[in-house]
Amino acid sequence: MTSTRTDRWLHLDGTTNTRDLGGLPTADGGVTAFGRVLRSDNLQTLSPDDVRTLVEEVGLTDVVDLRTTAEVLLEGRSPLRDVDGVTHRHFTLLPERGMRTDVFAAEESDEEVRAQLPAGWVESLLPRQVAPGDEGESPAVRSYLGYLTDGTDNVLGALRTLADGGPGAAVVHCAAGKDRTGVVCALALAAAGVEPAAIVADYAQTAEVIDALVAKLAASPTYAEDMTGRDVAAHTPRAETMRRVLDLLDERWGGPVGWLEAHGFGADEQAALRARLRA
Repeated sequence: MTSTRTDRWLHLDGTTNTRDLGGLPTADGGVTAFGRVLRSDNLQTLSPDDVRTLVEEVGLTDVVDLRTTAEVLLEGRSPLRDVDGVTHRHFTLLPERGMRTDVFAAEESDEEVRAQLPAGWVESLLPRQVAPGDEGESPAVRSYLGYLTDGTDNVLGALRTLADGGPGAAVVHCAAGKDRTGVVCALALAAAGVEPAAIVADYAQTAEVIDALVAKLAASPTYAEDMTGRDVAAHTPRAETMRRVLDLLDERWGGPVGWLEAHGFGADEQAALRARLRA
């Protein structure tokens, strides 16, 4: 979809944090295209009008779901799963205990898998290891670096879906659309040549809707304890978090693209991802 609009927010009935990755400046003087890749919070509460907007107006053809199997089982499937022509892929970035993470997350009707969930779904996650040298980083930075360590294959799988998909738009989402989604989108934007400052600003933009986002998640039993156990400020994304992650990638890998190359995301894949995001 070709567009000259500059408002990156997509206002839907069933989501709070959906926006387009178009309109972002690149280091070579270009700009990312609208209608290619969106980022969002969870999609299971999309209304029929939302589905029509995404499919008929935006031209959505790919959904990249970064939630855990437990989250999908507890929160339910997106109504987009019932739309012919929309492909869904699942790539959890959190290590899971006893879950099927090599295929799309089990449907909520799968009682065998649901029975594996402990009373607290967070207990289905395996402990995250903090890499040597990262102990002094903030909790958010440690978590984001952990996605790249614990979920390497799935980070790459999500990016490959964006690179190989189409011809329509893709949406990347998790629960809030800020942490897991933020890291995958940051890498995608870096591969497209987006300026680091714009990557940081895109990440931090979720702060504009954080009150409504926390309220939405707090209304769900799946996330209520985490949402109400800390104040809104603790959930608010801060620019310095993503800036620090990018700085560490620069120091250790020569940048996000260096991290991609070192982990097998080659030049052809980078070019395909760049082409999907660029005008």
